[in-house]
Amino acid sequence: MKMKKSTAFLVLLCIVLVLAGVIYIDLFGVDATGKGSASDIKLGLDLAGGVSITYQVVGDEAPDSTDMKDTIYKLQQRVEGYSTEAIVYQEGLNRINIEIPGVQDANKILQELGRPGSLYFIREKDDEGNANYSYTSSGYVLNKTIDEMLADGSITLSGTDVASASAGYQQDNMKNNEIVVSLAMTEEGTQKFAELTKEAYNNNHATIAIYYDGAIVTAPEVQAIITDGHAVINGQRTIEEAEQLASTIRIGGLKLELEEIHSKVVGAQLGTEAIQTSLKAGVIGLIIVAVFMIAVYFVSGFASAIALCIYVALVVLLIRGFDMTLTLSGVAGIILSIGMAVDANVIIFARIREELATGKTTQSSIKIGFDKALSAIVDGNVTTLIAAAVLLFLAPGSIKGFAQTLALGIVVSMFTALVVTRLIMNALYAIGIRDAKWYGIGKERKSINFLGKKGIFFGVSIAVIVAGFIVMGINAYNGKDALNYSLEFKGGTATTVTFNQKMSLEEADQKVTPVITEVTGSAVQVQTVQDSNEIIFKTNTLNVDQRAALEDRLVSDFGVDRSMITTETISSTISNEMKRDTIIAVLVAIACMLLYIRIRFSDIRFGVSSIAALMHDVLVVLAFYAAARVSVGNTFIACMLTIVGYSINASIVIFDRVRENLAEKSRQETIEDVVNKSITQTLSRSIFTSLTTFVMVACLYVLGVTSIRDFALPLMVGIVCGAYSSVCIVGGLWFVLRKKFPAKAK
Repeated sequence: MKMKKSTAFLVLLCIVLVLAGVIYIDLFGVDATGKGSASDIKLGLDLAGGVSITYQVVGDEAPDSTDMKDTIYKLQQRVEGYSTEAIVYQEGLNRINIEIPGVQDANKILQELGRPGSLYFIREKDDEGNANYSYTSSGYVLNKTIDEMLADGSITLSGTDVASASAGYQQDNMKNNEIVVSLAMTEEGTQKFAELTKEAYNNNHATIAIYYDGAIVTAPEVQAIITDGHAVINGQRTIEEAEQLASTIRIGGLKLELEEIHSKVVGAQLGTEAIQTSLKAGVIGLIIVAVFMIAVYFVSGFASAIALCIYVALVVLLIRGFDMTLTLSGVAGIILSIGMAVDANVIIFARIREELATGKTTQSSIKIGFDKALSAIVDGNVTTLIAAAVLLFLAPGSIKGFAQTLALGIVVSMFTALVVTRLIMNALYAIGIRDAKWYGIGKERKSINFLGKKGIFFGVSIAVIVAGFIVMGINAYNGKDALNYSLEFKGGTATTVTFNQKMSLEEADQKVTPVITEVTGSAVQVQTVQDSNEIIFKTNTLNVDQRAALEDRLVSDFGVDRSMITTETISSTISNEMKRDTIIAVLVAIACMLLYIRIRFSDIRFGVSSIAALMHDVLVVLAFYAAARVSVGNTFIACMLTIVGYSINASIVIFDRVRENLAEKSRQETIEDVVNKSITQTLSRSIFTSLTTFVMVACLYVLGVTSIRDFALPLMVGIVCGAYSSVCIVGGLWFVLRKKFPAKAK
């Protein structure tokens, strides 16, 4: 349908007003505070700091290591309710440290979190008919001590028998929604719970009290004998009350009883400089990409530049709207997604130029270009969106934060590319910019024989991957780790120093960090403590001599009182359970992507080739990590997941063109001709998308702080590798599989 000139001007005006409005809200907000959405975004520990709470295991004996790991894992799940970026790790032999970003009120957190451990289910009466608890005007009170009830068998079920507890709704007998807390017992707990509910039910629907942290929190009446281990507790007046009860039951299900030692508000690990340089990199990168798009695609590029600005503004607004917690790797991920958001536009514009080259009108070419590009854009983004959805449901907390940002970026980029860019281009055409030269006319390119060199390409890739494993083996043989694991993966030493005067994070990083690095040979993470002169320095694990040498330097160089220096060994913040959950989530995501590609392309060989190319890119980047000894920390997982999404998207674009060309194949053309033709036709897309994405990440690398460079450098390698695999590897893999495993004749 043709757009009138007056309508076109109105559309362009509305788009400009929407862009201005969203930017205004991002910067200044709409309420009386004058704060914009950008300033209200929750920031992670690395960017804004938060509350740090240290618990100690109750008792004189050192706890079992398995119980400690189990307790840490369950606590991690519990505190993710405050933030997906919260971390829990072991400190010393019997202490657990929790760091929760985005909050400043330690007392409130302590009150809500409670004291982990000591949850019991208590029978209403003991074997002799004596009441274990009574109801008074002030609530339920115990008639006996916990020790007495444990001794006489009144307590047979504890918090460790509960597998899960969650708040929600269910329909009552009148078909009305009521608020309940759902419980699920462990295998052992199911049997105990069945016996407990049977006794209570047969005793005139007696109650069972749930006791936690010195008080009875609820005493529901038993309405049935529960044999399957699944029960609900009703009677809560609000969903918040139910959430609190569910939270209490979950935290009471820990194997160890903990007591609070101290709590404090810690400052950001990276300081304001990291945010400022990352934002500066984003602005510079955005300008470069916009100029590049206009220079290459003229009017179409101008439309994409406006759409790109809308994309960035919307992402900032929606991050605040969905209450996401943003870490430095999240900031980098958003800046990276600016480059990736260009991809859909590049695919569309290449299609428009191809149509113009056949002699079609500009208006017809714009319409056909968008229509033909739709399948590649949708399939490429949906496969990545599937991965994000799986990670969101199955991965541990910090990965969920990454998945949220990834999913948001995909959805918004598809909207701006398919809707906003199209509106702008149609409006520009309607106001009189119709000459094909302003959109660019494609040139027929002779197909490049990529498949003829597939043996060379395969050989180079295999050699690089094998070399990576050899380097890792050499590192391990020489007593080093195969990869340069950081504190997050292998733990280390936390040295807390109280200086004679207050020192900012930047000052500590400039003055003290070089001294610590010189003494220990380790990278250093710095954290300040609010309202004190304390600063925490986290390094690789230090031996006794290193600790003594560090103390000597701190005393001599900074005049610190030796008694005000304390050191503790800390465990990794990325536990084995988190690694396991992440690996499972990634494998499930790959399986789901493979299934989607199989359904959409009706050929499992497309899916297998895509996954093989994906693994190729991951392994090459892993080889780079090993050879360059780049620090492997929290951003490592985000980096690898970004490469997975980037790689699968690039493969889909190639295969979408292969599928289209197969349907139009002439009798004279061979399958090899079709693949070479498809790769050649999409070559500009592969180069331009990789180039724009590379520019964004390069800006981060040049302007960013050390930790962001550790994220940006491998990503640049991954982007180059992704372009290489999409052009040189994936088509050849599919061709080989098609020859080795031909389709069965129907």
